[in-house]
Amino acid sequence: MSRKVVVGMSGGVDSSVAAWLLKQQGYDVIGVTMQIWQDEDTDVQEAEGGCCGLSAVDDARRVAMDLGIPYYVMNFREEFRKNVMDYFVGEYVEGKTPNPCIACNRYVKWESLLRRSMAIGADYIATGHYAQIEQLPNGRYALKTSVTVEKDQTYALYNLTQDQLAHTLMPVGSFCKDEIRRMARDIGLQVAHKPDSQEICFIPDHDYANFIEEYTGKQMPKGNFVDLQGNVLGRHEGISHYTIGQRKGLNLSMGRPVFVVEIRPETNEVVIGEGKDVFTNVLCCSKLNWMAVDGLHGQAMEVIAKIRYSHRGAPCTIREIGPDLVECVFHEPVRAATPGQAVVFYQGDHVAGGGTIV
Repeated sequence: MSRKVVVGMSGGVDSSVAAWLLKQQGYDVIGVTMQIWQDEDTDVQEAEGGCCGLSAVDDARRVAMDLGIPYYVMNFREEFRKNVMDYFVGEYVEGKTPNPCIACNRYVKWESLLRRSMAIGADYIATGHYAQIEQLPNGRYALKTSVTVEKDQTYALYNLTQDQLAHTLMPVGSFCKDEIRRMARDIGLQVAHKPDSQEICFIPDHDYANFIEEYTGKQMPKGNFVDLQGNVLGRHEGISHYTIGQRKGLNLSMGRPVFVVEIRPETNEVVIGEGKDVFTNVLCCSKLNWMAVDGLHGQAMEVIAKIRYSHRGAPCTIREIGPDLVECVFHEPVRAATPGQAVVFYQGDHVAGGGTIV
């Protein structure tokens, strides 16, 4: 009897080809679109190439019909609101810069979808992410980087659990994007040329501060820009407008480039410094998730660490300094290590683990 897999279909080319590849491999494939956010204008979603709007449902349903697989829309709006949107807003209000895609992956795309898929008798869930899953000689499951470095999505998936990885398939991780688009063209899928989805699907205009004010019904209070010595330099528009390393949009006439180096929610201050002040060679992280290894067990470990999705990674020594607390010492200073963002540890091609920068 063929194994049953539920493919999370976003209406994009990657998840569409993932479903086709799995069907070719003999799986019993079911397509599912996760309805998480549907209040936005369909035209806006279409223009932004969003992954979860009404237009995504139309595209995914069409692809499922072309592939001859059953297709369902599952409502995950409550899980998305609680685990992604509430978290996103809460972090910004605390002066941090969250990564909603990481939260969505762990708690919605995996935790919730996997639970519901198992309930309908599936053996696996699958996605169109550019990553690979391997079971290592030590028995643990780990993400392995995609064959396409510039498309690799392992950073945003570091938080998946061993059980989630054991029940997940990622068939596009061993192909590059051009090959995936070519396959989609060859099998006649209408989504072959559809643009890739933007990062934050629920804020199509990228105006985070406005979204946060509308979501909370409160205006973020203005406060002071201060320098590292505490001198007041001017007024800021509310801390949700800023992130570490930011240079543009500060509206400060300093006669030289200046940058956000710290956000202090307790005093509602945004600290301004020079370019050199944005660099550090030490950071700490918590909310750890281990993948290729099951922890550090008191030992220091040499890794390559990425501090944001677009970061190429840098050599780093990690060690435990407390319960659920790891110190990362970089061999060379890194720019704009930002509280709320993830730091992900790599050993060779595999994700060793990661955590949230504090």
